[in-house]
Amino acid sequence: MSKRRHNHLTVILTAIPEEFGAIAKYLHAKKQINFWHGFPCIEGMLFDHHVVASITGMGKVSAAITCQKLISDYMPNAIIITGAAGALASDLTVGDIVVSRDCIQHDVDIRTFGYPRGTIAVTMEEAMIWRIFLADETLKNLALSTKINKHTIREGRILTGDQFLTTTHRADYHYLIEELKGDAVDMEGAAVAQTCYANKVPFLIIRTISDKANDTATHDFKKVKTTITDNSLKVIQTVLCGY
Repeated sequence: MSKRRHNHLTVILTAIPEEFGAIAKYLHAKKQINFWHGFPCIEGMLFDHHVVASITGMGKVSAAITCQKLISDYMPNAIIITGAAGALASDLTVGDIVVSRDCIQHDVDIRTFGYPRGTIAVTMEEAMIWRIFLADETLKNLALSTKINKHTIREGRILTGDQFLTTTHRADYHYLIEELKGDAVDMEGAAVAQTCYANKVPFLIIRTISDKANDTATHDFKKVKTTITDNSLKVIQTVLCGY
């Protein structure tokens, strides 16, 4: 017997503890959930909207299993994943926000079977070939309407892989821009997107640019955590209040 989807419950996923802590701080009527894999998880009212928030941990597998567990337990009406990303597009700078138009897993490669890079073949039947995961239009447009001071907010393509990229990797990953046309790169987004696609749950990725995927990427990421948290809360508020 299938569960009924919660019409007014949104799952919010973060990869870093600071962002989760900021969301928890703003929650009302909150209760801690003893989540199955040890990551903190909390339920409550955020900007008068029923939410469940959790940390995914870094990487695609961690993000996917966290997402699936929360979908199975709560059947939410939408899932939002927030956090940091490295810039690929030249017009993006640290502090800017990219809202996902779509996303691709850049480190999946079955080109030997004749499929373009990023293709995920559940089976070799065309009906089960996934590659580009489209974000929910309503969620995306609401997010883009957020008023952000000092920085820009725009839609773009998020590329996801299990690597934190720096200039050292650039020669090996030139295809991220040239072939896949990515605007930003993260480690969780498209894995959550695939999980949402499989469960028919609307999703949106909100990424603050924490670095330029260059030699200072690790240092920049550490410095910009407050900006990431502030940006995420602003965009989440706009989305929840309008959805």
